[in-house]
Amino acid sequence: MSEEIEVITTPKKSSKKSKLILSIVFDLIGMLSYIVPGYAESIDIVWAPVSFLLLRKMYKGKIGEVASVIGFIEEAFPFIDIIPTFTITWIYKFLIKKEE
Repeated sequence: MSEEIEVITTPKKSSKKSKLILSIVFDLIGMLSYIVPGYAESIDIVWAPVSFLLLRKMYKGKIGEVASVIGFIEEAFPFIDIIPTFTITWIYKFLIKKEE
């Protein structure tokens, strides 16, 4: 008796849609610090290196390197962390550069 086993593999790279959703979620997390007055900048001190690593991991190559540095600076400095760096990076990569 022979049974066939079907192997289902999932692609290693995230789809454009899932990266967009993650980008929006991560941008919202970065903006959450404004909800708790007085703690915004201390929260950003923790989020800045996390966003740096996430941007570098999500967007490989030169785009990820540049975006991660911009994201770190944007989160680390007061009052400019409202910029949606993750989403802007997604727009640049997939709509402007038209990468897959």
